Amino acid sequence: MDKKNFLKRLISDINDNQRKSWKQYSNEYLPGDPEGLRQIWRSFKDRHRKNGEWAPGLKIEEEYLDQIDSAIRNSIPINEKEKPVLSALKGDGSIMTIEEYCDHYSIPVEQVKSFKLVTHTGKGAYYNITSASINLEDNYLKEFAESILSDLSKVNTLPKTIERNPTSDPHLLVISLADLHIGKLAESFETGEDYNNQVAVKRAKDGVQGILNKASGFNIEKIVFVGGNDILHIDTPKRTTTSGTPQDTDGMWYSNFLIAKQLYIDILNTLLETADIHFVFNPSNHDYMTGFFLADLIKTYFKDCKNITFDCSLSHRKYLKYGQNLIGTTHGDGARVENLPLLMAHESPDWSSCKHRYVYFHHIHHKTSKDYLGVSVESFRSPSSADSWHHRNGFQHAPKAIEGMVHHPEFGQVAKLIHIF
Repeated sequence: MDKKNFLKRLISDINDNQRKSWKQYSNEYLPGDPEGLRQIWRSFKDRHRKNGEWAPGLKIEEEYLDQIDSAIRNSIPINEKEKPVLSALKGDGSIMTIEEYCDHYSIPVEQVKSFKLVTHTGKGAYYNITSASINLEDNYLKEFAESILSDLSKVNTLPKTIERNPTSDPHLLVISLADLHIGKLAESFETGEDYNNQVAVKRAKDGVQGILNKASGFNIEKIVFVGGNDILHIDTPKRTTTSGTPQDTDGMWYSNFLIAKQLYIDILNTLLETADIHFVFNPSNHDYMTGFFLADLIKTYFKDCKNITFDCSLSHRKYLKYGQNLIGTTHGDGARVENLPLLMAHESPDWSSCKHRYVYFHHIHHKTSKDYLGVSVESFRSPSSADSWHHRNGFQHAPKAIEGMVHHPEFGQVAKLIHIF
């Protein structure tokens, strides 16, 4: 999004008394994230204007300074503006009776339950009126209420269980939105590449669809969707991770949570068109609390769908069995990578009954893969771009991707599918 053009448009609209709602601006400039536009305007007023910049590195032209100052003076939040008062003063300065007041403003006097005359120096006089209770027995109101309730009862937003036929030569697909970091902000002026909520959501959806397209040559009977793993960038209203590390952010924490919620719902519904799903939640260091809340919310949303199961416990290492496969997942910010095979042997009761064993981890944003005695340990690449800190420290330029692993129940991992950005 071009922040400079958006700010110019907003400033012009304010000064011309043509300002629209944040939602209307969002539809044009930042679909689905009106709070993100509000934050851009706040940051401009609080920081960048003082530095003479539209955004970091973009100087404000001198001819816009007066327009900007005028717009800032006039941009009073709606809830702080004075509400219009229906004056009770007559032309000669005397005060109307309640009957005259109702007649003057076309207020049904029979609906007035109680009233109070209010007078203020400088504000004249007006009536505070409490209306009588609305009687739903009036036929037209009753019919209207019933029609609304009837329409609402037909709305179906929850998923339904799908009946599936058995699959020949079945396979399992493991897919992860590894370290998507919804809420992360990077600007190309500094890092060489923009990354924000729009980019994150698009990459997630494009990547998942890309993996499904590449997996179409296999008969997928089940999908393991690995959730968590820094799906959200921050965990507090102060824009920090769980442990308190400050982050560059795009949007407010609650907007990011709602974006992640809708993204999960959309992606899981897409995956359900292919096969049943087992959702595995991995707690992570950026969003230890909100990531758990999000996973539990998604579990509740799909509670009546028999095609999807959930493991949303706070255990940092999860294991599942598929035929001769023992598959473990973890975020990767805790136990050392070289200890993961031995931890699997101790923690999973299925160790001895499986010929093929794998641990998939995240956190490091790049690909590593190593065969240990009896276990293959592999990291998932991340689709997210480097922010300011990672760019400054040189943690950049690894391929950005969403990956999927295909497992055969007897032969183990038979394919790695990669959607590169």
